[in-house]
Amino acid sequence: MRLYVVKRVAQAIGVLWAAYTVAFLVLDFLPGDPVSAMAGAGADTGQVDPAQLAALRHQYGFDKPVLAQYADYLGRAVRGDFGDSISTGRSVTSTLAEALPGTLQLTGAALLLAVLGGGGLAVLATYTTRRWLRQLLLSLPPLGVSVPTFWVGLLLVELFSFRLRLFPAFGNDGLRGLVLPAVTLAIPTGALVAQVLSKSLFTALDQAYVETARAKGAGRLRIHLRHALRNASLPALTVVGLLAGQLIAGSVVVETVFSRDGLGRVTAAAVTVQDIPLVQGVVVFGAVIFVAANLIVDLVYPLLDPRIVVASSRNRKVSPA
Repeated sequence: MRLYVVKRVAQAIGVLWAAYTVAFLVLDFLPGDPVSAMAGAGADTGQVDPAQLAALRHQYGFDKPVLAQYADYLGRAVRGDFGDSISTGRSVTSTLAEALPGTLQLTGAALLLAVLGGGGLAVLATYTTRRWLRQLLLSLPPLGVSVPTFWVGLLLVELFSFRLRLFPAFGNDGLRGLVLPAVTLAIPTGALVAQVLSKSLFTALDQAYVETARAKGAGRLRIHLRHALRNASLPALTVVGLLAGQLIAGSVVVETVFSRDGLGRVTAAAVTVQDIPLVQGVVVFGAVIFVAANLIVDLVYPLLDPRIVVASSRNRKVSPA
C-alpha cells in the first residue's frame, strides 16, 4: 500500500509540472505584448516611452531568454510565489486567495449535486422494473451532456429569477445566490456520472456474484445497493476525479453568466490582457485541484476493491521476458 501511494504521489507531481510547462509555452507563443498593453500603448507603441517599456520588461523578466524565464518562474512557483499580476500589480497569490472562496463554494456545491443527482438517477434507472420509466431516465443523461452550459444558465435565470423570482439572477448573494449557478454547473457533470454509473450497474447486475446473492435469498434492494453498487462505483469515481478539474474550467462560463466573483472571472480577465503570471497561477491551481481529486480517488480505490493494490504489486514483480 505504501508503494502504491508513493507511485500515485509521484504521478501527481508529474502532472503538475506538465500543466505548468504547457501553460507557459502556450502563453509565450500568444501574439501581442502584455507589457505594452499594461503600459497603455494600445495600437500605437510610439506614444509610450521606450525606456518605460524596457523597465517594465526587466521588472517582469520578459527581457530574458525564454528558457531563463521558464526556469525563473518555475523556481518561484515551487516556493509558492507566482509573482505580481501585470494588469493590477497585486500579488498573484493574494489575487487567487481573494477569488478562491467563491469558486470553491460554487464547484463544491456543483460536485455534490452532480454526485447525488447523477448517482441517484443511475440507481433508480437500473432498479426500476418499469420499462417506460427506465427508458425515460436513461434518456436524460445524454440530454444533459449535449446542452450548452451557458444556455442552461440563461434558461434558469429567465425561469427562476425573472419569472418566478425565487432566486437572484446575479451576484454572490449567500445560499440563494448559489443555487442556480451550482445547478447549472452540476447538470453536465451529473449527466456524465449517471451515464457511466448506469452502464456499470447493468454490467455488475449480470455478474455471477449477483446470482449467488439471489440464490442465498438476498432482496433486490440489498443486491442493488450493497453488492452491485460497490463494484460499479469504481468507473464512476474515476469520472468524478476527472470532472473535478473540469468544474474549475466550467466556472469561467457560469461565473460570467451569473456575474459571480471568483477564479472564473479572474481567468477571463487575465487571458484577455495576457496577464501571464496570473494565468499561470490559475492553471497551477486548477491542476492542483485536478491532481488532488484524482489522488483521493486513487486512494479510495483500494478501500472499495483491495485487489487493485495486489494487482499493482504483482505487475511490479513481473519482469519483462
